[in-house]
Amino acid sequence: MTLNSPSSLSRLGSRRVLPARMPRDQNTNTFRTLGRGVPRTKAMLIREREVNVKTPTGDMRSTLFVPKITTDDQNITFPGVILYSEIYQVTGPVERLGRRLAGEGYVVLAPDVYHEYETGSMGYSDEAGERGNSLKTEKPLASYDSDAVAAAAWLKDAPECNGRLGTFGVCLGGGIALRAALAVPEVRAAACFFATDIHNRGLGAPDPSVPHSIDSLDNLNGEALMVWGNQDTHIPYDDLTTIRNAFRAANANFQWLEFNAAHAFMRDNGGKGRYDPAISHLAWEAAFELFQRRLTFGLVDDGLTRIRAD
Repeated sequence: MTLNSPSSLSRLGSRRVLPARMPRDQNTNTFRTLGRGVPRTKAMLIREREVNVKTPTGDMRSTLFVPKITTDDQNITFPGVILYSEIYQVTGPVERLGRRLAGEGYVVLAPDVYHEYETGSMGYSDEAGERGNSLKTEKPLASYDSDAVAAAAWLKDAPECNGRLGTFGVCLGGGIALRAALAVPEVRAAACFFATDIHNRGLGAPDPSVPHSIDSLDNLNGEALMVWGNQDTHIPYDDLTTIRNAFRAANANFQWLEFNAAHAFMRDNGGKGRYDPAISHLAWEAAFELFQRRLTFGLVDDGLTRIRAD
């Protein structure tokens, strides 16, 4: 089969036929196509650095991912997204989530969720898993809320951010992303993937004065996207029904997606054989639809008034 253009893609059954990579001129940063150089005058590049966010319980080390458009206009700003990690903190797969989000035009702040106890990635190991699961119930529930308030304030003050805020989280971070949307009224959108510790009220040290997320969903001012794998052994399927019914009882604004996937299906290190790139692609598309509508364009509920059914 002959492919007539660099963008051509043909599907033969389950096989994809891709064109050979075009030759690149290293000196002019152009691709040579049919003998004609096409300069790459504008691009979305990613810059990242470590920052410290002041919280009531100490400095919260965070990784910042900032989109940068190569243009003379230095006044371009972007919505901000707080990216919450798994129990292992900001690992390589979480950094790649941050870069993916930033590449779509969001300033991304990825904090150490256990900053009072650990700094940076804890790595993927049985010992790290045990440590992470222990810390999630040792850390006071109120501290997750004060961290969210501090992170949101930091992002809003960042010169690259236009003040519109969202959250994004996976596993432990999925539950924290939802909780942050409850604690920070300015959060317009929360994308929560295979969120743990909601159904069983398992986040944080017990404190009767601080309600769990499932008991305070009426505090959700923005919109939540809840994405699940129905093969997830961390969250029994019957408990998904409990969570969904709680959203409905609170008359909260939410989307609900279930895929035939395991827990952590977006973790691309392949360590436990759960990564599903096709389903991850669909999940990303749902998240970007939410963020574009709520954050990039602000087309819906721009004043953060609750949307209720008649």
